Amino acid sequence: MLGGITGGTLGVLDGLSGFFEPSLAPVMTSVITFSMLKGLPAGLAMGFFSQRVRSMPLGLFVGIVVAALLSLLVILRADMGLFWDIMLPGMLLGPIVGFATQKFGKRMAASASQ
Repeated sequence: MLGGITGGTLGVLDGLSGFFEPSLAPVMTSVITFSMLKGLPAGLAMGFFSQRVRSMPLGLFVGIVVAALLSLLVILRADMGLFWDIMLPGMLLGPIVGFATQKFGKRMAASASQ
């Protein structure tokens, strides 16, 4: 839950940073939407990972990798002239969500059958 909320929120903030690029003005709705759709699955994946593995270095690394792969999917759909404008903020989102899920995430209680 924490990963999804953090990833989605940071995704929206990432999309809103597009207001600083005047050429993106006509497509800001798409930029914000795809940034959120990039951050939400990254956050959910990091939340799932943090439930299984409690390691800050691994959490940060997996966060970078997951966010980079999702950013690459967005880049393949978007204009390649924006490669670094999409990739760098997306890769920054990964370790932030990885840190949050490793530091503040709580393990789910073991089920009664185990």
